Amino acid sequence: MEKSYRVRAVHCDYRSADDAVYAALGRATAPLERAWERLGKARRIGIKFNQDWTASKVVMHEGHRQQLVSDPVAHATLRLLRERTRAELFAIDVGVNRPDPDSAPESCVTILPVLREFDVPFVNGHTAPVVWVETPAGGRMFDRYPAPRSCVEADALVSVQKLKNHLFMGVTLCLKNLFGLMPLPPAGRPRAYYHHLVRMPYMLADLGRIFDPALNIVDGLVCQAGEEWGAGDQPRICNTLIAGDQVIATDACAAYLMGHDPRSDWLTEPFHRDRNALLVAAEGGFGTVDLSAIDFLSEVQAPLGRFFAKTTDPQETVVSWRRTTAEQALFYRDHRHAIAEQYAGHYILLQMGQVQWASTTGELLTSRRLLSGEHPGQAMWLKYVDPEEAEGEHFEVYEETLQRCAA
Repeated sequence: MEKSYRVRAVHCDYRSADDAVYAALGRATAPLERAWERLGKARRIGIKFNQDWTASKVVMHEGHRQQLVSDPVAHATLRLLRERTRAELFAIDVGVNRPDPDSAPESCVTILPVLREFDVPFVNGHTAPVVWVETPAGGRMFDRYPAPRSCVEADALVSVQKLKNHLFMGVTLCLKNLFGLMPLPPAGRPRAYYHHLVRMPYMLADLGRIFDPALNIVDGLVCQAGEEWGAGDQPRICNTLIAGDQVIATDACAAYLMGHDPRSDWLTEPFHRDRNALLVAAEGGFGTVDLSAIDFLSEVQAPLGRFFAKTTDPQETVVSWRRTTAEQALFYRDHRHAIAEQYAGHYILLQMGQVQWASTTGELLTSRRLLSGEHPGQAMWLKYVDPEEAEGEHFEVYEETLQRCAA
């Protein structure tokens, strides 16, 4: 019986020339017939590369970006798309930081020379038009989200990501890469709004459904363990390229090759801080983390290296934060109308049933670790106060969280 998803992992020496990387990626993607069928029908294809960072902070190893997609992989991706489709291509990113006002808008676009070589325009997500979209199947975390109009109107999307761990989410692969499409204020939400305990795994599952990349590529040539940014630990030389036709299935295979169990969940390595977003998506009927349900063939063996997520806080603190995050969300649900009488149109931080901070922009200029004051174990839950609750937050997620914390 034919399996619903197909993923391939191939060996490719990180010292290879561009043509060899192209050949290896071609070998990985050639069997992905469903992906190429979708891309072949597309008139306009958006590409989300994991590539945005301030140039002075980019960690390099022998010509490769250790934390971001390297030029040979970007080059191979665009070459394949040019050869196998007739679509108009564009790349898009909403960078971690807004560009310096005194710098060019593309100052953080690390792959800009490759984009120019293939005449692929870059859409600056900080200034691109935004629309609100409904989450297919109703959503796990919100009914609707802001999204770049260019991505919503594109016929297909490609996600290209580096193989690496993440302090907050355990792994950051093609699904987490989609977080880089979330618009910032005033058209969108502050980054911390979604990058939030309890919320993030569920909203990532929603983003997977909304954008549903036709092709997912993981750059596993030179990789990073421990965390996604920082100065970087010793590089992980994995000499691997991974490609798949469904984002959750692709990431499940990539996580397995890292040495992680894609079926594992919160409090199991590497998911120290929050739930496994891949598992959350699969539980909601989007993709699978069961490798036996995936047509998965690999030229390389797991584990590719020692991958892990660093721990930054004691387990009992994290458990307290998750529990009290859920408690504050449910307090808000039960007292929303009273809170809205004073704070409608504001972002608030709710702690122990009290509004400790409010802002019309939602920009957190101080760490919540400091704002929590004398109660560092009590979470501060960030919420936009809308009397109509138009974004449609699913508060049942917080009820489930309390049940998990009590188990």
